[in-house]
Amino acid sequence: MKGHMWALMASCALLTGPVSAAEIYNTAGNKLDLYGLVSGLRYVSDDKSQDGDQSYMRIGFKGQTQISDLLTGYGQWQSQFNASQPESSSGAMFTRLGFAGIKVGDYGSFDYGRNVGVLYDALSQTDMEPEFDAQTYNTDQFMFRRGNSLATWRNSDFFGLVKGLDFALQYQGKNAGGGEPGGRDVLRQNGDGYGLSVAYAFGEGFRAVGAYSRSDRTREQNESPGIMGRGDMAEAWSTSLKYDAHRVYLGVMYTQATNASRFGSRLGSGIYGYANQSALFEAFAQYTFDAGWAPFIAYNQARATDLGQAGNGRRYGSQDLVKFVDFGGSFFFNRNMLAYVDYKLNLIDRSDFSQAAGVSTDDILAVGLVYQF
Repeated sequence: MKGHMWALMASCALLTGPVSAAEIYNTAGNKLDLYGLVSGLRYVSDDKSQDGDQSYMRIGFKGQTQISDLLTGYGQWQSQFNASQPESSSGAMFTRLGFAGIKVGDYGSFDYGRNVGVLYDALSQTDMEPEFDAQTYNTDQFMFRRGNSLATWRNSDFFGLVKGLDFALQYQGKNAGGGEPGGRDVLRQNGDGYGLSVAYAFGEGFRAVGAYSRSDRTREQNESPGIMGRGDMAEAWSTSLKYDAHRVYLGVMYTQATNASRFGSRLGSGIYGYANQSALFEAFAQYTFDAGWAPFIAYNQARATDLGQAGNGRRYGSQDLVKFVDFGGSFFFNRNMLAYVDYKLNLIDRSDFSQAAGVSTDDILAVGLVYQF
């Protein structure tokens, strides 16, 4: 198999999209593909909350129907089942993606549901590690990664006129707490918001992405007792650049955010809230050998500044929420089977803040064996 195909498979193995899929049917303009993976995964760490079995399964489908020469309907769903939980557990399954949409020729596609936020368009170019990927972004955090109530319009190749120039516009409806539909914890709420992204592939393996989002924050996010980081708006901009050619993959991403990077939990006596300002940085490098072995090294950091006073009365200035070097490698036996080792070398020292906010300070070794289809 060609080197660039190994690179593609190694980078996509544990992400949301299928590397390959089982076609259930494809007839009369209707197509349905089933995809998924089973991961036998073990963590080794001094952090007892992480050490042990982390096995899981993901399964999903992608379908489309030809409505007319111009219109194509489509839908996608994906769920995860945590195989490390006992059969009596009620939290062993959750939905990662679930949306439906319509594509109108070169005018683009529009969909709505639980989907990926536009800021992730930039992060996706460094979200490549087999296990400890995308650690600076959280799910259900405004439009950073996966979230609910997302209406997205995407256009590829700028209406078919400029190859490699893609853009997206996105709106996110309010997801609040209390007795409202879909009520949730304060750290996973969002008000109405919008975002956009622009990407351009300019040859020789290079691709650049820029993204921006701005969201209202909910009343509870500013009024909950002890919450840190108050403000009417959550805002972020992000940019990334990748090089993917000749068996080499290099990616770098930088994000600046305001009132958006969450930390901690309001359970117990810990501190929690949002950083007034945060800077997020990721870098990833990988080389792929013809034999299927793909070693990598990466760096992730989320630096929060101006945290202010916590509910425990302490004042905190600048703190690292995430900071580690990650290295290891994947080996593909064939298109459907791979093994990997991923070592997270944590660079955060234990402190009053890390303990109160639940920020991990221990190294983790992940060893996984994956079957995918």
